[in-house]
Amino acid sequence: MTTEIGQEIKKVRIEKAMTLKSVSELTGYSISFISQLERGKSSATLESIKKIAIALKVSPSRFFEQYEEAEGMEVSAVTKKRSRNNGVFYEDLGANLLKRDFVPMLVTLQPGETDGSPIVHSGQEFIYVLEGNLTVQLDGRYHELLPGEKIMYISARPHYWFNYGAKETRFLCISSDI
Repeated sequence: MTTEIGQEIKKVRIEKAMTLKSVSELTGYSISFISQLERGKSSATLESIKKIAIALKVSPSRFFEQYEEAEGMEVSAVTKKRSRNNGVFYEDLGANLLKRDFVPMLVTLQPGETDGSPIVHSGQEFIYVLEGNLTVQLDGRYHELLPGEKIMYISARPHYWFNYGAKETRFLCISSDI
């Protein structure tokens, strides 16, 4: 999957007429790292994908491959785009909408998904926990959320999500489009 993510990053970068250098400057990653990522020679973390998505002004879900719906699964009128990155599983609930003001995603964090550094980007995020315990780091403070609890914040504030629990965590994340 690393190769597919890298190919999609390169495709978007070229579509937007951006150089490796410009993406490097916007993300803080070296030109070498971005080049290796595009060629599938280096792995991407959730953090690096988010930073690159912000630099390219696209949703992070753009960089993940699509998975077919399982046989017998009910499919809504809205096409769902699913993606995986290590212990994180995204389901873009509005993938077929071309012009949208927000991105609704169902996010699943595997137990022990605790790596990553806070990120910032434009817009806002609304989080609603469906299952498990979610830790949201916001402005250096940690907020523990249980099922049924929610949080909303301006995305320009440094933030990140973690699952310190022993069970899978699922939550709805609605963020304003970049």
